[in-house]
Amino acid sequence: MTKAQNTDKIGTLYVVATPIGNLADISERALTTLAEVDLIAAEDTRHTGKLLSHFNIKAKTFALHDHNEKQKAQQILDWLNEGLDIALVSDAGTPLISDPGYAVVNLCRNEGAAVTPVPGACAAITALCCSGLPTDRFQFIGFTPAKSQARQQFFVDAFESGITSIMYESTHRIMASLEDMQTALGAEQHVVFAKELTKTYETFFSGSVGELIEYLTNEPEKQRGELVLMLPGKAKQQDEIPADARKMLSLLEPEMPLKKACGVVAEYFDLKKNALYKAVIADKDD
Repeated sequence: MTKAQNTDKIGTLYVVATPIGNLADISERALTTLAEVDLIAAEDTRHTGKLLSHFNIKAKTFALHDHNEKQKAQQILDWLNEGLDIALVSDAGTPLISDPGYAVVNLCRNEGAAVTPVPGACAAITALCCSGLPTDRFQFIGFTPAKSQARQQFFVDAFESGITSIMYESTHRIMASLEDMQTALGAEQHVVFAKELTKTYETFFSGSVGELIEYLTNEPEKQRGELVLMLPGKAKQQDEIPADARKMLSLLEPEMPLKKACGVVAEYFDLKKNALYKAVIADKDD
């Protein structure tokens, strides 16, 4: 049994999402949790203090940020084992999503302490749902790398993944980042840019990288704020036949009609039967 399981009264760590801009987006459950816990671990106690004050919540807070969370993690676990309930919040949005908290949650989970989500706003998901990009498959890949060459490869990898990619970017690096995207993927590459989500100056821009660079150059104030970039994945060519599928077709074709062989191969490789058949016929006609 873990240390937590050996204690009669165990506290709970609540991972609480807070608004990313519009304070009206906070949930009733989040407000109740923040008002009732014994302690609140905040990325910035001054920032969280303003949120608590707005909702007239009087609670004890302590700082938990990138520079101290590994040291604080054991202390938090000890408090939970003593029966204290603790809320974990970041400056905005969902904790741990490019925000502090991983070391704490990881330790608490490993030691058997109770960890409960109080869901709410997340900039990545908020941006994606209004982007107009495919949402059936997507990946959040965090902040772009600091160095130019690494950023270019980062964008290539995101595009080549074939699915929508969501990433964060900082105000001071957005233009250099877009220049690297243009170098890596070309000026005509489609991109969606979002800033200040749910706030007064919320902005969405959908167009080519070249057009976005021009837009932000002409309106430099749009470079400031909380920024999200989204890239569509590389489209699959419907007429492309994977090498392994071609090999199977070559083995099956002498044994059965072409349409039937295409059906077997399509099912095995999760391809569209009609598209595969048309591609094979087109190859034969060439």
